[in-house]
Formats: sequence, structure tokens, C-alpha cells
Amino acid sequence: MKRYGDHRFPGKLFIVEGIDGSGKSTQLNLLYQWLQSEGYGVVFSEWNSSPLVRDVTRRGKKKRMLVPSTFSLIHATDFADRVEHNIIPLLKAGAVVLCDRYIYTAFARDVTRGMDPQWVRELYAFAVKPTVSFYFRVPLEVATKRLHSGRNGFKFYEAGMDLDLADDPDESFRVFQGRIVDEYEKMVPEFELTAIDATLPIEEQQSQMRQIVKARLAQAKRLRVAP
Repeated sequence: MKRYGDHRFPGKLFIVEGIDGSGKSTQLNLLYQWLQSEGYGVVFSEWNSSPLVRDVTRRGKKKRMLVPSTFSLIHATDFADRVEHNIIPLLKAGAVVLCDRYIYTAFARDVTRGMDPQWVRELYAFAVKPTVSFYFRVPLEVATKRLHSGRNGFKFYEAGMDLDLADDPDESFRVFQGRIVDEYEKMVPEFELTAIDATLPIEEQQSQMRQIVKARLAQAKRLRVAP
């Protein structure tokens, strides 16, 4: 299986992955605030946020027109645009780049929707390897409970209703997300994801992240001053 190469840019790339309700976004926001307070030039990039395809994706979801191959291509286009115009230039400038979801989201979701794993991985062959890829591991029932407490039901595609997994959105969501978890777990050894126990207290998870990030940033400083 193709491995994604380490980039040679002075900046650092830290990404978070995990199913909905894993708490990854909360942890990334806390890391962002901490890095800013430490004086680092830090920027944030979010999955499916490129203006190039954002409106198309929104309309497709609203009309329920998106099929698995369309999802793959739209998200790959979104990612390619952000890599070219946002992520790579910032890494070249020496910034710390934080990504809420990376290529592993596509590998998990697209394969769960029936796309060929090799095809999806080749689709993202242009991606650079993150400095650290955090995977927030959480039991499905815990994630589902968290989401229920903060929203009123699940959206059509979020619940995987396009796959005819179940008639009930809640049950469809559990089946869909469960399969995504299976794909993530396969990727932990394949791509050396750094697993974080997302059931731990928020402060403890953040402490683990900061220790890992601080070590990689300190390593980069040592390399820059080495003769």
C-alpha cells in the first residue's frame, strides 16, 4: 500500500481524526488556543471547507443527489484546493497547520460507502504526511450519546441513510458509524495514527496532545539550529 511521504517544509502539520462525537474538534480547538498562547504562528483548516465546492456539496446534500463516487470526487477536489492554496503555502512559510479531518476521513467514509480502498488511496496520492495524526478512539455508544445531547436527530447523509442500512435514522447512524470505526482501526497500524482514548477527561486528552506536539516542535527547532 502506498505510503505518503514526509514533507520537507519548515512548518508542521498536525491533524485529528475520529467519528462524529469523538471530541476531536474540541481537542483541536484547545490545541490551537494553546499554540497561539505559546507564540506559534498557527492556522486552522477544516474538512469540506473549500469555497470551490462548498455550495455544490450543500445543494447535492439538500436534494439528496450525491452517490458514493460523487462524494469521493467532491471531497478530493475540496482537499486538493485547500492543499494547494492553504496547507502547502503555510507549511512553506513555517506555520503550524492544524487540520480537523484529513485524508483518513475519506479513506474511512468512502470505503464504508463501497468505494475501492486502493482507488480512494490513490485519489489522495498528492497528500503530504502529517507530522502527527491523532485518532480519537471512542466507543460508538458514547459518541452517539454525546451527539444526541447536542442536536435534534441526524441528517440524511450523516446517518448513512443513502446506503439503505436501516429505516430508522438512529439505527442507520449506528451501523454506518460502526463501519467507519472499523476502517479507522485498520488505519491505525497502516498509517501510524496516534490513538487517544476519547473517554478520558478533556484535560487529560489535551495534556497528551500537547506533550506529543511540543516534542515534535522542539525536535524541529533542534534540527534548524544544527550545524
